[in-house]
Amino acid sequence: MAVTQRPQDKLRTPKPLKKPARFTLPWPLNLYQTAVGKKWVMGLTGLGLVGFVVAHMIGNLHLYEGQLEVAEYAHSLRTIAEGLLPETAVLWVLRLGLITMFGLHIHSAITLSAMNRVANSRYQAPRNFAAANFASRTTRITGIIIALFVIWHLADLTWGFTGGFMGWRGDGFNHGDPLWNVDNSMSNVVIAVWYMIATTAVAVHLFHGIGSAFTSIGVSNPKFNPLIKPLAAGIAGLVLVGNLSFPIMVMTGVLEADEPLDVHELIATEFKEAAE
Repeated sequence: MAVTQRPQDKLRTPKPLKKPARFTLPWPLNLYQTAVGKKWVMGLTGLGLVGFVVAHMIGNLHLYEGQLEVAEYAHSLRTIAEGLLPETAVLWVLRLGLITMFGLHIHSAITLSAMNRVANSRYQAPRNFAAANFASRTTRITGIIIALFVIWHLADLTWGFTGGFMGWRGDGFNHGDPLWNVDNSMSNVVIAVWYMIATTAVAVHLFHGIGSAFTSIGVSNPKFNPLIKPLAAGIAGLVLVGNLSFPIMVMTGVLEADEPLDVHELIATEFKEAAE
């Protein structure tokens, strides 16, 4: 017996919230086409980036050892596995891995946000921030600031593209001489303030992101959950204090380089002797 659907019943049938994918990736890549898969990718890449941020900050503390010492540290990063692999080979593998994590983290964040926006458009309700703090509400804003800062930071202190630009006092970029480059860049008040703003954004993003990452990958237990927030606050605070110290110490004259090092000569003499 055929069942006739009444017009009012048709109106009650909801449309799919998400359009089907144009194509399906092979397993296990197709997991990334789901919200759960994107959350896993976002959580895992986030934790990987947290590890990098902490390691990068700790490495930058070599600035306090002196101009020669931090230059030697920078040289050691470029010559990891020297004798087995070409110079900078391992460093470039690490860089490509970092770029991949950063790209996947941004893409998963954007696509998850789009999926959430489509879902919310069907069930409109006023926002309730009772369970949300400042860090979680500003995640998108701090994420944009961090993305812009990464581009500037690379151009400023890795590639030297800003030499003679507003970030420099005019003495020029010296490749392989970190303290000289940091002193030149952050001696400009505008750039020092920009670094402090970006560093604060990183810390706020970390505070929310660490706890959110554990939730995204399903690490949730009543015994351990109370420890996650103090852990996030501790890591974010450590990164904040460490990274804020660099522009402040440059502006106060504690971190200072009087003249550029002849890095090529040092590589041929002192750095090589120290390695031996």
